[in-house]
Amino acid sequence: MKSLWGHWMLRASLLLAAALLAGCGGKGRMAEPGDDPELGQTVASVAEIKRPEQAVVEGYGLVGGLPGTGSSICPTGVRRYLKSYILRQLSGTTPDLDALIDSKNTAVVQLVGLIPALPSKDDRFDVRVRPVDGSDATSLRGGWLYEAELRGQGAAQTRSRVLARVEGAVFVNTIGTAEPSLTDGYVLGGGAVGYDYAGRIRLRRGEYTVANTIRNRLNERYGAGTAQAISAEEIGFVIPPAYRNRKARFVVMLATTYLTETPELLTKRIDALIAGLGVPEQAERSEIGLEAIGRSSLPKLAAVLDDPREALRLRAARCMLNLGDDRGWSALQAIAEDPDSALRLEALEAIVQAGQRNPAAALTRRLLRDDDVRVVLAAYEHLREMQDMAVRQEFIGRSFYLEQVVQTNRRAIFVARSGAPRVVVFGAPLACRDNLFIESPDGHIVIDSRAGQDYASLTRRVAGRQGVIGPVRSGLTVSEITRALAAERPRTGGGSPVGLGISYSEVTAVLEQLSAKEGVAADFWVGPLPKIGLLVKK
Repeated sequence: MKSLWGHWMLRASLLLAAALLAGCGGKGRMAEPGDDPELGQTVASVAEIKRPEQAVVEGYGLVGGLPGTGSSICPTGVRRYLKSYILRQLSGTTPDLDALIDSKNTAVVQLVGLIPALPSKDDRFDVRVRPVDGSDATSLRGGWLYEAELRGQGAAQTRSRVLARVEGAVFVNTIGTAEPSLTDGYVLGGGAVGYDYAGRIRLRRGEYTVANTIRNRLNERYGAGTAQAISAEEIGFVIPPAYRNRKARFVVMLATTYLTETPELLTKRIDALIAGLGVPEQAERSEIGLEAIGRSSLPKLAAVLDDPREALRLRAARCMLNLGDDRGWSALQAIAEDPDSALRLEALEAIVQAGQRNPAAALTRRLLRDDDVRVVLAAYEHLREMQDMAVRQEFIGRSFYLEQVVQTNRRAIFVARSGAPRVVVFGAPLACRDNLFIESPDGHIVIDSRAGQDYASLTRRVAGRQGVIGPVRSGLTVSEITRALAAERPRTGGGSPVGLGISYSEVTAVLEQLSAKEGVAADFWVGPLPKIGLLVKK
């Protein structure tokens, strides 16, 4: 089993934010290129931009659909809050809320998540789910978290502003661990941000003239409506649509933007920043400073495209592409396709974010056939974000996506454990062998195919109930088996069930066993678990 990082775009964005915001000159101060008074004032030389930070959000909720593994235990204050909240969501007949909370088929849970540092409304994020202190719940696997509110850290039961909401299937990880914690789960991608990031620039010395100068300069450079002078001390700004996928970069660009411009100063600035591209500790800020200057930087940037140093070529090409000049495309493409380059993922991301869609998609599809697993996964993630036809997607069992990637030399099953829950079949269709007998780790789910048989029979035993569900007949490809495992059973009517209706957690566990028992000739790739526990202080 290989444990691999997925979600390359999100990870690269967070790493970029950390790199650009670290080392600023004082709390809240953004970096600026050079701090050279001879080059003129930048926004950061007269003002501070509040450093964007991730927001810890917390709440309480109710997980339902549990097979008798829940708990009736609920602190008095939390019970009062939940009953009030549930009543606000209902219309018509009111159920017995105490009976609902006390049922062994439900569990009251604590929720915690991290909203990204520069969110847009409806951005999705993972939320951790755990029973409340003192609970005797034994498992959350297979449960569904009903919609719940998330507020700032320490304000879960207050009337403070609701920052996000969360709802969805509870994922309990059983992969790669002999003794999984069945009461420690996540709602993958279930959190939804309730607001747009609104930035603030605060002058160190309040003056309307300076505030208006900053506002006018930012609107001139980045588009009307980017900035608004709120007072003599403060300017508000928003992220323009063109920078939606490069939010962290844009915030630093604001800080590096010069307030005045003359032909002489412009030449000096460009020369100084071009020179800074070759100095490791200045390279990042110099690249962003050149982009902040705009298209006047293009002639000098184009000259760097022939530099023997790959890192310089990448920075110059990326900056040019971000400024709408396609001359940087060839340099980035060469790096992205070079198997010996350490900068392939950066080059690919730059192409996808700023290049023309059709050529970017064509290049990315070619990289699905690459020999480097990291490049293949990154290409897949980008194509998925682009909603490209190379990634065929369907929603299974109300809880996860089944995705098939055909245009690749890889034969692999990838299961995501953060972001949107999904099973990805690389090299689809992946045929399983016959003469197959696979059991889930708890023995409740069985896949059976006899020698010479062109189908598999799937059965499920539900804890606490007599008999089994099934058999359900399935084809012998990974995609067909995945559908049959998770497809929901009809609520009414007779006939054979079309699926076992198991949760995403259980599907991933069965697919792990399918790979481990060599039921299919394919690698098994696992995405990372959410890092909420490492980032939230206990």
